[in-house]
Amino acid sequence: MKVLLKIIVVAAALWASTKLVDGITVSAGSTAKQIGTLLAVALIFGLVNAVIKPIIKTIGCAFYVLTLGLFALVVNAALLLLTSWLAEQLHLPFNVDGFLAAFWGAIVVGVISWVLNMILGDD
Repeated sequence: MKVLLKIIVVAAALWASTKLVDGITVSAGSTAKQIGTLLAVALIFGLVNAVIKPIIKTIGCAFYVLTLGLFALVVNAALLLLTSWLAEQLHLPFNVDGFLAAFWGAIVVGVISWVLNMILGDD
């Protein structure tokens, strides 16, 4: 149940990023298809973060220290771009146009996910 709630929270954050950031789009036709796409992309984003992010943090530990953690913003943007690419490979109508959109989208997703987790509880 906790995993499902996290996927829904990330899907909501991704939806907000499509509304707030130019260059992040979900081009599914109906509302139901958009919701399904956002849930699928949230699952992909969660898997990418669970598998690849720890590897990058381990390898790029020095960059995190040298930039006082700001390198995490670049990593999160790259992971959002990777998620967009994987969604394209799976024929999901989710697209992130470039690094700048991914950078701002990752900030929006991070902040909104944090707020929703605070409201809903992050046990």
